[in-house]
Amino acid sequence: MTDPKSFLTSIFDAAVAAADPEKTIRNHLPAKPKGRTVVIGAGKGSAQMAAAFEKVWDGPIDGLVVTRYGYGARCERIEIIEAAHPVPDAAGLEASRRLLEKVRGLTADDLVVALISGGGSALLPSPAPGLTLADEIAVNEALLASGAPIAAMNTIRKHVSTIKGGRLAAAAHPARVVSLVVSDIPGDNPALVASGPTVPDTSSRADALASIAAYGMKLPDSVMAHINSSAADAPRPDDPRFAGNEVHLTASAGVSLEAAAAEAKRQGIEAVILSDAIEGEAREVGGVHAAIAREVATRNRPFAKPVLILSGGETTVTLRAKGKGGRNSEFLLAFAIGIDGVNGIDALAADTDGIDGSENNAGAFASGSTVARMRAAGVDAKAMLAGNNAWTAFKAVGDLFVPGPTGTNVNDLRAILIR
Repeated sequence: MTDPKSFLTSIFDAAVAAADPEKTIRNHLPAKPKGRTVVIGAGKGSAQMAAAFEKVWDGPIDGLVVTRYGYGARCERIEIIEAAHPVPDAAGLEASRRLLEKVRGLTADDLVVALISGGGSALLPSPAPGLTLADEIAVNEALLASGAPIAAMNTIRKHVSTIKGGRLAAAAHPARVVSLVVSDIPGDNPALVASGPTVPDTSSRADALASIAAYGMKLPDSVMAHINSSAADAPRPDDPRFAGNEVHLTASAGVSLEAAAAEAKRQGIEAVILSDAIEGEAREVGGVHAAIAREVATRNRPFAKPVLILSGGETTVTLRAKGKGGRNSEFLLAFAIGIDGVNGIDALAADTDGIDGSENNAGAFASGSTVARMRAAGVDAKAMLAGNNAWTAFKAVGDLFVPGPTGTNVNDLRAILIR
C-alpha cells in the first residue's frame, strides 16, 4: 500500500455511504395517510434526509427542518432553516417555534414524518417557561465542557425544553408521528438522538440532577430551580398522545462499521471491529487504542498484521483550557503520543457528519512519525494535548481531515491500519 491516507479515506467514505439517507429512508417509508403529510426534522443530517424523502415519497408533502449552518440541501417542498451548532442561537430558537407551530392543529387523519439526526439538541433551543435562550446557551456550554457522556447530556437538555423529550410529538397529537432516526448515540437509543424531540424516554429530572452533580456542572440558578420543580417533568412513553406512533432507526454506527470492514476486505486488508459504542474521555480512549496498536505492530497479537482496527461510539472531552479541537482530534493526538516512533501504524479518527468540534475538520490522520513531525514544526504534542489544542497540533503538520458536510451522522469512526 503506497498511500495509507487514501486507504483510510476510502474506509471513511464507505462508512458514510452506508448511512446515505436516500438509500436508508426508502426502506422505512410509512403508510400514506388519509389527510396531510407534514415533514419536520432537526440535526446535522436533516436537510439531506429531507431531500431524500422528497425523492422517494409519492404524494403531496410540506414541511420544515433545521440543520447546522452550511449543511443545507436543495429541497422543493420542505423548507430548510440553518442555525448554530454546537452552541444554540436565535435562528435555532425561531426554528423551534416554527416547528411547534407546524404540527399544531393537525387531525388523526394526518401524518407527521420526523427526520431526526445527531446535532438536533443544539439546533432546537426552546427554553421552558421562566428560562431564556441565554440559559439554554449556558447549559449547552456547561455540558460541552463537562466530559459527561452524550446520554447524560441529553437527559439534562430535555428537562429544560419545551420541544425535546417527546414534546414535539406530543404537540402533533392526534396526528400519527413516524420518526426516522439516524443514530449518533452509543447503544442506538432513538430517544436520546437530538434529545428525542419526537421520542420520549423514561429518564427523569432526578436523573438529570444526578448527572449535574456527578459531573460538577455549574448551571444558572434559574435552570436549577426549574429542574428541581415538577414543571421540568417530560412526558412518559406510556402517555396516550404517543399511542400509534412509530420509530425507525434508519442508520447507525454498527451498520457503517460493517460497511467499513467490508471495504477494507475488498482491498485485501482484514478488519476487526472493537465496538460501535465506545465512550469515555477521548485522550484515555486514545491511549488504550494506542496500546492495542503497539501490541499488534510489535508482537502480532491479538490480531495478525496486516489488519484494520475499527471502532465507533462517542468519546467526550473535559475542557481544561481554551484550545482548538474536538473529541476526534483529541483522541488522535493522545493516540499519536502513544505510538510515537512505532513504524507501520497509520490512523484516522473522524466524525461521520464531517465536523469535529467547532472547526471545519472532521478529524485528523496520525502515524508513528506524527509526534516527531510536530516537534520539527515547533509543536509540543503533550503540551497541545494538555491544552485541548489538538486542532492546532495537527494543523501544524498538515494532517487535518476535511471532507466537508457528509449529510449524515452516525457518530465517530476510528480506523487504525497496521501493516
